[in-house]
Amino acid sequence: MITDTVTYKIPLLEDRPMAQLIAYVAGKSDEMKSNEKRKAILVIPGGAYWLQSDAEADPVAHFFLAEGYNAFILRYSVGRGVDSKWPMPLYEASAAMKYIRDHAEELCIDPDYVFAIGFSAGGHLTAALGSLWDNDEIEAKLGMKKGYNRPTGTILSYPVISGLEYGHRGSINNILKQERDDEEARRSVSLELHVSEKTAPCFLWATRTDDAVPVQNTLLYAEALANHNIPFEMHIYPEGPHGLSLGKKYVNCPYPEVSAWTKDVIRWVESIKI
Repeated sequence: MITDTVTYKIPLLEDRPMAQLIAYVAGKSDEMKSNEKRKAILVIPGGAYWLQSDAEADPVAHFFLAEGYNAFILRYSVGRGVDSKWPMPLYEASAAMKYIRDHAEELCIDPDYVFAIGFSAGGHLTAALGSLWDNDEIEAKLGMKKGYNRPTGTILSYPVISGLEYGHRGSINNILKQERDDEEARRSVSLELHVSEKTAPCFLWATRTDDAVPVQNTLLYAEALANHNIPFEMHIYPEGPHGLSLGKKYVNCPYPEVSAWTKDVIRWVESIKI
């Protein structure tokens, strides 16, 4: 057997059945040296905080598993209910990071190298994990030491970043609920405003012609990273619609030029040293 696939419910709140982890962990094999510690990737699919994309979940986990990483898909709370109001998704993503590090030994993971990748609205949640990980409320709620939920690096794929001029209004409305028209609330989830010297290194990519989430979201976050001297790599491809995922036939979005990001991101992940 090449992989053991197990579903884990995140022990965050007992009444949160939607929040769970799906783990793709290499099975034991001396021949493949899968007994050695691997880096891990937390995969956070998009869907405007309303639903979650299949194309941005299992196919992405399969890709990283094949490249030698253990992969975990976060299924987080989305939809109309107040249970999915911000910052609940951030608590759940933090709980996922905690679970991976708590179980690193049994899952043959190097806890120093746990990355997170997100797509579209999942990119917003991933960027929040990279920039807002030191929130005192998260630390208290999850009973963990500060920084335990900080990803080693973040990978943002055509991300929603801003709740202001260039934001994806649907995503922002879905997490702010009744506060969607409150300026202060919208600024609180505009992640270009929350980058600091504590923000995790970042790999970003998007397409110029994205007609759902404007490319300015990616550019705004990159500018904030540059202003705070945070290491980052960015790729803007000239053509391509929203939601490309891997950019391959596997996800019914064959864009060979864009799929180059999958090679670049592996090189980038391997370049990060603690």
